[in-house]
Amino acid sequence: MHMKRRDFIINTSLISLGSLSLGLHANSPQRDIHTAADMQDYLRGLHEVGEPSVDRIVIGNPLTKISKVGTCWQPYFSTLRKAKEQEINLMIVHEPTFYAHWDLDGKDEMFVSTPSPAKEKYVEAVENKKRWIEENEMVIIRSHDVPDILKGFGIPFALGLALGYENKDIVRSKDYYNVYQVAPDSAWNVAQNIANKLMVLNQPGVAFYGDQDRMVSTVGLGTGCICDPTQYQELNPDLVIAIDDTVRTWTQTSYAEDTGDPLVVINHGTAEEMGMRLLNQHLSQNIPDIEFIHLNQGMHLSLDSRNLRKADKHDKTFSTPGISIHFFAYMVAGKCR
Repeated sequence: MHMKRRDFIINTSLISLGSLSLGLHANSPQRDIHTAADMQDYLRGLHEVGEPSVDRIVIGNPLTKISKVGTCWQPYFSTLRKAKEQEINLMIVHEPTFYAHWDLDGKDEMFVSTPSPAKEKYVEAVENKKRWIEENEMVIIRSHDVPDILKGFGIPFALGLALGYENKDIVRSKDYYNVYQVAPDSAWNVAQNIANKLMVLNQPGVAFYGDQDRMVSTVGLGTGCICDPTQYQELNPDLVIAIDDTVRTWTQTSYAEDTGDPLVVINHGTAEEMGMRLLNQHLSQNIPDIEFIHLNQGMHLSLDSRNLRKADKHDKTFSTPGISIHFFAYMVAGKCR
């Protein structure tokens, strides 16, 4: 019997990784942590970031005494309810709680220019979620800017590890972007390996653009939305990985098709899930007096993938009119639910 993804909550990272090799103890001063404010200070102390930052207590009483801590990529209402069932009263999340980058500050376009009735519906959803969090005395800390820039096990490094690359394989890098040396192979085979690795993060396939036969010996990737191929082209990766929240089909993907430069597009949640798992692992190892529970997410999937036909090994594309992507549907087969 398969356990449904939304009910699968684990205490440790899905893949076992050595803490010393990942630097999970780096920049982690030992101190007593009892309250939400203490935890916020600890998280911000992992790496300096520019101000203003979204890394802060989004909602809840900073003086709340911690019982258990949950970590996740995105604080969906369903995830928060699962956390409550686990007696978690502090959540550390990567993405916004209230549908906008600045959460309740009202700085985002959604709170300014969204037309009726959508604006009113979103505001109502915000108020309902806010009320539930307050009634359940939960605190939510957003940890976004720090994991994005953190070396060793931050978001881009964790994605590389999930793909089977090691930090020692990095040949070129800058803030938010890494380029890894890989065994020389065709772009298609490299992309297929990427797709295989991402199955454990609920991603059933990847989109591929460009020349399938182009030889590849380096792979470049970024940090969540900071993953636009045009922003790290000077690092000269043979194949680039981008996310669905960043690329436009008439821009980066069309460019890849026209030039042959290989591009793989993956889901935003997939790209950042492992980073949050490794953050959970870091916190568990460095703050042993508190229980940390990670609530798995990855790609948000709700389809029955067994209904998709398997692709023949010689059939590299689905010939769907108007869709110039290549999808590895043969890998789903009910394994990602």
